[in-house]
Amino acid sequence: MGDFFMKVGIIGCGGIANGKHMPSLKQVEGVEMVAFCDTIPERAEQAKRDFGSKNASVYTDYRELLKDSEIEVVHVCTPNISHAEITIASLYADKHVMCEKPMAKTAEEARAMIEARDATGKKLTIGYQNRFRKDSSFLHAICAEERLGEIYYAKAKAIRRRAVPTWGVFLDEEAQGGGPLIDIGTHALDLTLWMMQNYKPKYVVGNSYHKLSQTKNAANAWGAWDPEKFTVEDSAFGFITMENGATIVLESSWALNSLDVGEAKTTLCGTLGGADMEDGLRINGEEHGLTYTKHVDLETGGVDFYDGAGETAELLEAKAWIDAVRNDKEPVVKPEEALVVTEILEAIYKSSQTGEPVFFK
Repeated sequence: MGDFFMKVGIIGCGGIANGKHMPSLKQVEGVEMVAFCDTIPERAEQAKRDFGSKNASVYTDYRELLKDSEIEVVHVCTPNISHAEITIASLYADKHVMCEKPMAKTAEEARAMIEARDATGKKLTIGYQNRFRKDSSFLHAICAEERLGEIYYAKAKAIRRRAVPTWGVFLDEEAQGGGPLIDIGTHALDLTLWMMQNYKPKYVVGNSYHKLSQTKNAANAWGAWDPEKFTVEDSAFGFITMENGATIVLESSWALNSLDVGEAKTTLCGTLGGADMEDGLRINGEEHGLTYTKHVDLETGGVDFYDGAGETAELLEAKAWIDAVRNDKEPVVKPEEALVVTEILEAIYKSSQTGEPVFFK
């Protein structure tokens, strides 16, 4: 590397770049954001002013940004439809890539991204920052120690009552590939598979719904939506059977008449114990003929394997990613794991369309 500073380019300067990637990278020591690209030039200019180095470049075409040989790392923060195209081009341009979730619009595109990583030898990771939360880190350590035993039933939960994102291309099926399932359901499923360390699905049955999306002037956290432009599902549910017989139920919604809400949460049921994120982090089991429930204190940051007290999941994600690049480590979020998430989401949509289960080879 030319100097101490790792040079990063941002492709896509919209909501997720401003809300997560750029503020986090700005706090990582030895990182410099030297290039910003957006199809709306004003957004790239604003990103440069807010987060860029003094001589940062601004582009409207990502191909021009990729020509800069000094850029070592690229963050892809565009709509889902272009994740694969831009990621693959960036890898072949000799850049390491952090691509925002979901990995891609389709599983075929996600597989092509892994092929490009293998062909170029560059690093690739996907933006599943919920793995870096305190409760997630603690629970993953417990699962790694097999303290829950064999986890054979789990629930991945991403339920909003009325919080439909009405900006950008969230409601556009062509640009995004889906609604709440691919947007927030993806986080809950990633967490659940990661805890279980089980990435071998056997078959999937799913249903997606366009029910409340057709309501005019509906109550919504971000204002009323236009039913004509709401081309993605408003809720979707999947029943996933794994090769080893384990069951995962996936629930996702942006709009659902339910008070049982929560995002990026998992419930795990094993042979030795269980855990859930419904009321903080709770671990349950039985000892000496009695059942117990333990509430984990996440405020103290006092667990010996967790050194990120006071730091957000987004910042920890950025630090871990830059550390993986700088010190040639494997990224925390492996593309092979993110691919399975995409394959399962795609199977839920396909099952919903056909009314049949979708089997994996």
